[in-house]
Amino acid sequence: MNAQRRPLVLLATLAAMAVTPALGQSAAPAPSLPSSASGEGKGAGNSGNQGAASIPDFSGVWAHPSWPSFEPPPTGPGPVRNRSRLRTGESNGSQLVGDYGNPILKPDAAEVVKKHGEISLAGVTYPTPANQCWPQPVPYIFWTIGIQLLQEPHQVTILYSNPDHEVRHVRLNESHPTQVMPSWYGDSVGHYEGDTLVIDTVGIKTRRPFAMVDIFGTPYTEALHVVERYRLLDYEAAKEAQERGQRENRLLPFNDSGMDVDPTYRGRGLQLEFTVEDEGVFTMPWTAIMTYRRARGEWPEFVCAENIREYYYNKNSEVPTADKADF
Repeated sequence: MNAQRRPLVLLATLAAMAVTPALGQSAAPAPSLPSSASGEGKGAGNSGNQGAASIPDFSGVWAHPSWPSFEPPPTGPGPVRNRSRLRTGESNGSQLVGDYGNPILKPDAAEVVKKHGEISLAGVTYPTPANQCWPQPVPYIFWTIGIQLLQEPHQVTILYSNPDHEVRHVRLNESHPTQVMPSWYGDSVGHYEGDTLVIDTVGIKTRRPFAMVDIFGTPYTEALHVVERYRLLDYEAAKEAQERGQRENRLLPFNDSGMDVDPTYRGRGLQLEFTVEDEGVFTMPWTAIMTYRRARGEWPEFVCAENIREYYYNKNSEVPTADKADF
């Protein structure tokens, strides 16, 4: 059994889990969203360079140890959420039933989400990029528990901890090419707006297995366009954001990735606010949030490999067994 082919809880868990000024913080206005995934001059490349002294420092290891999906924004259109809830009110990670009634979904997309939910309700784990150890597209990959942002003058490299170490490269102060070659993570260009890193991504490969933007199976087309905005939050704002997010997504009780929050750290947190549009799937752009805190421990080695251990439940998967050999 694959590290990801396990009871619903893992769909994209550690197999191997709007743009609104949030939490009393002010945010720069989001860039306009182009209606096409290609075209020279679009994206983040025309903002010019920002002085090195004023560039925010996002270094270090950041953790977001909750599951299974994105944090909804305080107001406005948000992501597909789980219709299956725990008694405590959080999303039920053991049963992934996307809200196919969310008004952001066009009818065909709603039907796809509904069918995935029906599979989950039947007690079957449907395949996802994470539980099949495939590259995770943007924005699906944002669920990942641990991240690092490596900042250089010409690019930002983003590392993702699990289920299989993945890497994105963001070119700074450039535009998308006139013709974007589709790729696993798309073509990403970025720039700094004051204290915020803005990343614009188009050209995410659609001709691939498990093409979905979230754990609920929401599909996407060639028109998918994602704008990310990363900024630091002070300690209290980050703590409040994390607690708010965990009213939607449960804190993972067991986490072999080593990516849990350092409870002694009183420094700033990192927040990602992202906006998604895809005229082939969504009726309108929507936004979501991911809030990270300083991680405890070192960056882990993590491989998506075949095994039966469900570390999030601290038990092995139930697999067929025999009292004696049949050969």
